[in-house]
Amino acid sequence: MTWTRRQLIQVGGLSTVGLVGGVLIEQAWNTKGSFAESQPGEINLHSFTFEVVTVYARGNIATRHRRQAEYFIENLGNGVILEMVSIPGGTFLMGSPNTEEDREDDESPQHSRTIAPFSMGKFTVTQAQWKAVAALPQVNRELDSEPSYFKGDNLPVEQVIWDEAVEFCARLSRLTGRDYRLPSEAEWEYACRAGTRTPFHFGETLSTDLANYNGDYTYGAGKKGVYRGKTTPVGSFQVANNFGLYDMHGNVWEWCADSWHDNYQGAPRDGSAWQDDNDNQYRLLRGGSW
Repeated sequence: MTWTRRQLIQVGGLSTVGLVGGVLIEQAWNTKGSFAESQPGEINLHSFTFEVVTVYARGNIATRHRRQAEYFIENLGNGVILEMVSIPGGTFLMGSPNTEEDREDDESPQHSRTIAPFSMGKFTVTQAQWKAVAALPQVNRELDSEPSYFKGDNLPVEQVIWDEAVEFCARLSRLTGRDYRLPSEAEWEYACRAGTRTPFHFGETLSTDLANYNGDYTYGAGKKGVYRGKTTPVGSFQVANNFGLYDMHGNVWEWCADSWHDNYQGAPRDGSAWQDDNDNQYRLLRGGSW
């Protein structure tokens, strides 16, 4: 994992771990009920409990606490489900301050963004979920049902180009009757930060006890850790951020909807994707990787 927190890649190209990250649906859901009783098109929210940790400057765990959030389930068939977590709307500072260690120019200027409520996948999309959606009728392009280098139903899907990630969302939308899409970069960062302002949602540094990245590299006063050299099953570390989202740091890079821009000068002030009308073929990856 590199400490560059934004990365660009050409639309038709694969990064070392090309992937589809957390899919997103726009809407705040408020209905309650039983999943077994839900009809097609209905959303029934249930609560779940998860653990959140913060770390000291060296990466040792400082606090542990339990939180609750709401989610709903999409049934993809053959026992495969997709869990979607409700993310409250709000305003946050996007980018990094000039004082942050190892910050890059493309993370500036730090600016305020206002995000509408939405729902996002609790985990990055797994290979089982990808295979289930890839078996659905084509919308715009074909999908390889098993594109990943590392194999495992509960491993995150990788080796997926941006257009294939968009096709995944299109098929999921047609299946469910809801509008699934890739998150904008602003939505992704808002969801990752989950109300925090530190370099990582865990705190001032990161630990390989909490995320899958190359532990030969350190950040701040953090200690060296392990280098696994492969992806890990989603949710392996059993800790989430304050919104209830897992693996937002490391494991696999996650696609965003935006075109690449060298910095945030002229960026929208809401949560919309910043897309160019020209032939800009570069898109954004966020989150780091193994």
